[in-house]
Amino acid sequence: MKKYIRIVGGQYRRTPILVTDAPGLRPTPDRVRETLFNWLAFFWHNNFSNKNVLDLFAGSGALGFEAASRGVANVQMVECHPQTIVALRHLRDKLKADHVKIQPGDAKSVISRLGQAQFDLILLDPPFGQNWFPSLFTQVSPLLTQGGLLYVEAETLFEPPELFETLRTGHAGAVHYQLLQIKQPTI
Repeated sequence: MKKYIRIVGGQYRRTPILVTDAPGLRPTPDRVRETLFNWLAFFWHNNFSNKNVLDLFAGSGALGFEAASRGVANVQMVECHPQTIVALRHLRDKLKADHVKIQPGDAKSVISRLGQAQFDLILLDPPFGQNWFPSLFTQVSPLLTQGGLLYVEAETLFEPPELFETLRTGHAGAVHYQLLQIKQPTI
């Protein structure tokens, strides 16, 4: 039996998203997505239209399509599972969401190909229990715009590296989530 979740807000609200049977795939719960996008609306003053988003572990696409639904300028989704890539492309085409790009490949290899790309928001929701974060923080920090935000979802609450400050945190079931930003220099 196929499993679906839905986009919770924006122009694609209530659109079903197929959750493929891929190893480590667990879509971000509705309540968590709604909280995240409320936080973003606050920090971005409800202006999503000029924002570029990188969804580094796209999975079902729930976070990336939620951002697209809210009106961001561009979303780049990265996914390595072939069946999931097909589902992501199918949904993007169905929605006619031309501002969503889907890049097949491993997160770390795609980061190395992004070059000088800059993002206002990077979404990090990797498979649990694989200790992705220490190396990822170093790799993604140069990709953030001045004032850019980093969303992290993990199985436990963790202390971010010294470079980052925590803006918001939340917890829902087995999911701990945080919104981070690179610390601004003090004068």
